[in-house]
Amino acid sequence: MEKFLELEGAYLVIGFIILAITLFVTTRPFFTPSAIKKGMLSVSLFLALAIGLHFYVTTNRMHDVKLAFNDGKTVICESRAQRKVAQSVDILKKNEWQLEGDLFTSPHYSRPFHTARCLVK
Repeated sequence: MEKFLELEGAYLVIGFIILAITLFVTTRPFFTPSAIKKGMLSVSLFLALAIGLHFYVTTNRMHDVKLAFNDGKTVICESRAQRKVAQSVDILKKNEWQLEGDLFTSPHYSRPFHTARCLVK
């Protein structure tokens, strides 16, 4: 549950905002009284499916990244430190990178990288 909230927390907040907008719109006088129920149900199901699918895809990618790193393959992670020069960092086990839980860390780099924001090269 903690991993789900960590990865999907922002999408849950956006989903609640979308549900609030749906509730506001479907309570307008030009909608039928059943529009509230139908609108909230259909939007809720869509959001649940989309967020659940995103979580599934992200956790599978994280698993693949961890396996590739442990096998000595190159992993590419998004770097938001400098947007104009290098937008990604190559992570290799032989370059003193370590995997601690879901974070890649290095004594030569100032910040860790989450495996959810990485791809196998």
